Amino acid sequence: MRKIIILLFLSVSVYCSSQNKEILYNFTPQPQSLLTNPGADVKYKWFFGVPLLSGISANVGSTGIDAYSLFANDGVDFSEKVRNLVASTSRKDYITTNQQLELFMAGFKVGGEDSKSYVSFGMYQELDSFIYVPTDLAILSLYGNNDYIGKSFNLGDLSVKADLSTVFHIGYNKQINDKLILGIRGKIYSSIFNATSTHNSGYFVTKQGANLIYDQTIRSNLELNTSGAAKYLDENYDGDLGSDIADDVTKKAFLGGNLGLGVDLGLTYYPEKNIQITASLVDIGYVSHSKEVVDYTFKGYYNFKGVLTEFNSDGTIDNAYQDFKDAIPLDTVYHKYTTQRPLKFYSSFQYSFEEERQTECNCATDEDSWYRSAIGAQLFAMTTPRDPMLALTAYYRRRILEGLQMKATYTIDSYSYSNIGLGLTTKIGVFNFYVLADNLLAYKDLSKSNALAFQIGFNVISGGSRK
Repeated sequence: MRKIIILLFLSVSVYCSSQNKEILYNFTPQPQSLLTNPGADVKYKWFFGVPLLSGISANVGSTGIDAYSLFANDGVDFSEKVRNLVASTSRKDYITTNQQLELFMAGFKVGGEDSKSYVSFGMYQELDSFIYVPTDLAILSLYGNNDYIGKSFNLGDLSVKADLSTVFHIGYNKQINDKLILGIRGKIYSSIFNATSTHNSGYFVTKQGANLIYDQTIRSNLELNTSGAAKYLDENYDGDLGSDIADDVTKKAFLGGNLGLGVDLGLTYYPEKNIQITASLVDIGYVSHSKEVVDYTFKGYYNFKGVLTEFNSDGTIDNAYQDFKDAIPLDTVYHKYTTQRPLKFYSSFQYSFEEERQTECNCATDEDSWYRSAIGAQLFAMTTPRDPMLALTAYYRRRILEGLQMKATYTIDSYSYSNIGLGLTTKIGVFNFYVLADNLLAYKDLSKSNALAFQIGFNVISGGSRK
C-alpha cells in the first residue's frame, strides 16, 4: 500500500498546469521578468529579492475537466458523474500543474554606472507535472470489454510526467546598441523526485469468432521510470516516511539530486523607438537520472481464445490468467534514463504611445523619456509529450502613477477563451511589491474554472524602467 501511495504521489500530484506566464513576460518593472526572457530590457542598477518571498507562483489547469462536474450537489450519483466525464474527454485532454518558489534572486550592473551589461542569479524550487487523460483505459476500467467487442483499447493513452527539483541559474544581459539587447541564462537542475511514463504503446482488443469463441489479444509496452524514491519503494523500508522525505528534499535541493544542465536565450529589438519585438527560449535542457533509479515495466504479448471475455484473478479455464501474467510480467529494473525539460517559447510585439520626457533629473531612472501606455500581443508555445501547448495573448500596459504600473491581458489557450488577467507592481522608494493573477472571471465560481494562476513577491530595487 505504501508503494502505491508513493507512486501515485510521484505520478499524479506533480508535473501539471500551464506554465505560460503571460502577465510576467515582458513586464520589465519586475526583475522576475528576466526568468522568462534573459534578454529583457531592464534598467535596474541593482536588485535583490526578499528570500522565500520574492516569487511565489502556482498554476493549475485542465482541459475537458472541472471540479463542478464531479462534486456539484445536484443529486446526480458520483459514479454517473465519473462516467459522464469520461465520455466527454479524449486522449488529447490533460491535467497540468506548476508551482515555483523563488529561494533567492539578485542582479546588478557590471562595469560601472554607464555599463550596458547586467548579471542576475538565483535559485528556485519547482514542482511540475503533466498528465494526459487515459480515456481508453478509463473506459476499460469502468465498463470492462463486454460491450466493446472489436474495439482496440489504446494502452498508449497512458502518459504522465512529474518532477520536483531545484534550479540554480546565472544570466548575462547586454545592450548591444540602441536597438538590440541580448541575454543568456545558464542553469543547473537538481531533480529531487521524478516519475516519467511517456513512451507507452500497445493495445487490448477482443474479437468474436465462430461458435461464441472470443479472441482476446494484448500487446503491452508500458514503462514507468522513477528516480529519487528508491528507498521508499523498497518493500523492506521501515523508516519515518515524512521525516525521511523532508531530509531528502533538503539534501538533494543543493545539487545532491540527479543533475542536469540547461540554458535560456532571449532578445529585445526596437525597429523604432516605440515599437518593440521580443523573443525567448526557456529551459533548453535535460536531466540525467542515475541515482536511486527504479523502473517498472509491463511488456509482452498475450493471446487467448475461449468463451471468457474478461480477465480476472480468480482463475480461468486452462489457467488463462496465470498464462497472461507469465506472458506480460510486471518487472522491476534499474537503469538510468534522461528527461528533457519542457521547452518554452515566448515572443511579443509591442507598440508604445503617450511619450513623456524628463524635465529635471530623476535618479530613479536613466531614461530620457518613456511611454505611459503600450499595447501588444504575445505568443507562447510549450512542448508536451504529444502536441505543443499554444496560447495567444493581447495586452495593455500603463504607468498609472509614479511607482505604480499595470498590465491587463486577454489570453486564448486550450483551457479557456475568456482568460482575463491583471498584474500590478508598485515601487515605494526601493521597496517593490507585485501581484499577478489570470482567469479573473473564474473567481466568481472556482469550481467551474479550467485554469487558475497567480504570482506574488517582494523585491528591493535601485533604479528602474518605465518602458
